[in-house]
Amino acid sequence: MKEEFKDKVAVVTGASMGMGLAAAKAFAEVGAHVALVDIMDANAQAEELTKAGYKAVAFVCDVADEKQVKATVEKIAGQFGRLDFAFNNAGIQAPPQELADVSNEIYDRTMDVNLKGIWNFMKYELQQMRKQGNGVIVNNSSLGGLVGVPGRAAYHASKHGILGMTKSAALEYASQGIRINAVCPGIILTPMVESMLVNEAEAMDVLIQQLPIKRLGKAEEIADVVLWLCSKASTYVIGQAISVDGGYTAQ
Repeated sequence: MKEEFKDKVAVVTGASMGMGLAAAKAFAEVGAHVALVDIMDANAQAEELTKAGYKAVAFVCDVADEKQVKATVEKIAGQFGRLDFAFNNAGIQAPPQELADVSNEIYDRTMDVNLKGIWNFMKYELQQMRKQGNGVIVNNSSLGGLVGVPGRAAYHASKHGILGMTKSAALEYASQGIRINAVCPGIILTPMVESMLVNEAEAMDVLIQQLPIKRLGKAEEIADVVLWLCSKASTYVIGQAISVDGGYTAQ
């Protein structure tokens, strides 16, 4: 697998921690040049990869701001000359709340980051990939893109939207040499989930007990699937939502 990624260019959003950082490391370890994009400064993470002998650079960007996204993608393409892979991962959680009580501010911010953020990055990634005539995009949806959970309407709406966008775009670009898919992680041990384990301990315990595998997932387990979707091993996989959820949706 390493040869097919060597000196290719990958962009990962939400790359300062969790699944994004795990994916950035995975791309770097197989020889790709990696652009770590985050609203927080990810220079420390990029420097750590560089010190380990890998190729990485960090960019600060708010995925919800189209102008910032356009400038960031153009900088990445300008610096490296191309863009081969993208893992659009950046996302936020909304506090658990009945739909009738969710403020417009919470709804708008959730949609702006989770759905519009991927829309923004896909738009400019696709412009570059279309010029090249090739590329692979993987969008991070969620278990919440496949099922409903009480108190999570805004979050799940954003994650369901990602799948609709992924499927439609995949059909548009399949004939142009660009493959687009999504991953749907279950309950993965990330800083976001760690916070939920503290603040929503009872509800989270119930969810974990419902997992056939009876444990939380690891960020690296998502990164492995992202890498597979970007590899030549999955060249006939288009417009799919790959569940990586410990068996939850198989029930």
